[in-house]
Amino acid sequence: MVANPGLWQYFADAGMVVKSVMVILMVASVLSWTFIIQRAVIYYKRKALLKSFQQLFWGGNDLSKLYSQIDAKTDRQGVESIFHAGFKEYLKQRQLQNNSEVESIQRAMHIAFSREMDDLETNLPFLASIGSTMPYIGLFGTVWGIMTSFHALGSVQQATIAMVAPGISEALIATAMGLFAAIPAVLAYNRFSSQLDRLSGQYEIFQDELTGILEHQGLS
Repeated sequence: MVANPGLWQYFADAGMVVKSVMVILMVASVLSWTFIIQRAVIYYKRKALLKSFQQLFWGGNDLSKLYSQIDAKTDRQGVESIFHAGFKEYLKQRQLQNNSEVESIQRAMHIAFSREMDDLETNLPFLASIGSTMPYIGLFGTVWGIMTSFHALGSVQQATIAMVAPGISEALIATAMGLFAAIPAVLAYNRFSSQLDRLSGQYEIFQDELTGILEHQGLS
């Protein structure tokens, strides 16, 4: 029985074009998994931060003290950055004795919200591109490998399946690698997009809630 060759053997026996395709797919897969792990950690931290902040915010704590705690941090993220921006503007308006500038508080929170969304959306377009293009790149490598295998048959008088099969199997590895890179990227993109929508909705609700509280405290 002939032992099944490994991936490295397929790579070594492939032509230059197919090898180039395999390298591209391997690099894309490594980058994809790197970004998937990175995004998973960030989304986990954002959700945990939102839960802990909501407990402090609705736990009867004085908002000024909560603001002082967050203001002392150098790495404000997520809902903390939105609260910090809104309450900072609120304190500024109180110092100016301007009780009608609710819009400026909402604008400050919206800017912080937009920055947070930009941070959460980082690398998601890359995952979408990997998921949509890698199967086609793998297919290109497969088609090229099969074309090369059949072209080589033109120089022989009698073709056998044993002559064609190795080249075709090498070429099909490119399609398998393309799917291996694309499937996790698509699943991760859909998962992160869903989490992004939920976080975005919760952040927007918090902005409305904080605006209502600050209006009740003197900005109405």
